[in-house]
Amino acid sequence: MGKSRVGEPAAEQRDRAGERPDERQAGPRGAAAGITRRRALWLAGGGAVAAGAVVVTGWDELRHWWWQLPGNDLPRRAGEVDHRGAQWVAASGANYRRADRPADYPVDRVVIHVVQGSYATALRVFRNADHEAAAHYVVRKDGHIAQMVRELDVAFHAGNRGFNERSIGIEHEGFVDRPEDFTDAMYESSARLTADICRRYGFPADREHIVGHVQVPGTDHTDPGPHWDWDRYLRLVRAAGRGAGSAQKRRS
Repeated sequence: MGKSRVGEPAAEQRDRAGERPDERQAGPRGAAAGITRRRALWLAGGGAVAAGAVVVTGWDELRHWWWQLPGNDLPRRAGEVDHRGAQWVAASGANYRRADRPADYPVDRVVIHVVQGSYATALRVFRNADHEAAAHYVVRKDGHIAQMVRELDVAFHAGNRGFNERSIGIEHEGFVDRPEDFTDAMYESSARLTADICRRYGFPADREHIVGHVQVPGTDHTDPGPHWDWDRYLRLVRAAGRGAGSAQKRRS
């Protein structure tokens, strides 16, 4: 049986320890500065920090936090969702890191998860600050989708910081050893969601870019497990992508 972030959050907690932007240096290679982002902003003000950060971290690192300066982050509206038809159910702010993707971190992966529990369980634990993990989306057996973290933000779902920064995490209700949990409605709804993500971020619908949690380096999880039908899922994702493309052409 695969381990779950819902029941086994320890791996995500390890990842969480390296993800607090206000308690780490200005960039991943900014150790020479010896200064946190929050302290830098407090000491020097936005303009001075921006100039100094170019010297300390370089432009490549600067883009990962430039959006945090006042006026640079993308506009957000309460309850807004990224996938049409999803229901907004906010995760605890302790379970993700605010970001400005893809401006600061390019997105080129979808990570498929299985809850090892119910849809209601996933929502409950992702709203719990003590859990310190959450996925962007949760898909119910009947195909209903909850969005819990904006795609702009880095959700703690994969147990690997690099993967978290570049990916969208999708949870699916059920258990890895019960193939009957993966219903037609779930496959089809999840496939439309993944096709939408692939289209918006411009990456292909293949097994390099749509991966299972088990494939994430350093993880000890096994989901979505041996009963997840990858061939079927990718066919559905590609069909949904073609359908969306045709609809766009008709509208234009």
